[in-house]
Amino acid sequence: MPHALHGSKPPALAKALEAAGIALALAAAVKAPLRSLSDQVVRAAASVPANIAEGEGRSGRDRSYHWRVAYGSAKELDVHLQLLLASGSVDAARTRRALALLDEVRAMLWRMIQRG
Repeated sequence: MPHALHGSKPPALAKALEAAGIALALAAAVKAPLRSLSDQVVRAAASVPANIAEGEGRSGRDRSYHWRVAYGSAKELDVHLQLLLASGSVDAARTRRALALLDEVRAMLWRMIQRG
């Protein structure tokens, strides 16, 4: 894995990590009664880059399986962030940035999945 040795990451992973970092910070600031939703944000946010990275280390159908899981988690995270945004519980500008990054990540993952 040359990108691990040189400190660079595949573009989808880099964007997923940035989106996850924003989402985790947003979730940390959410107060009751929406804490259970912020817990789901944490799980989905961690799942996206983790599954992209795991897929990078696999081959064949196992690789695309992890990318499909990452895609689904990115969609789930998107909805959770939209709910928090609609409730007024999170910073709008930072949430929109995370949502835009997730849109890019999903587009990249879709192409990766289609290529196999």
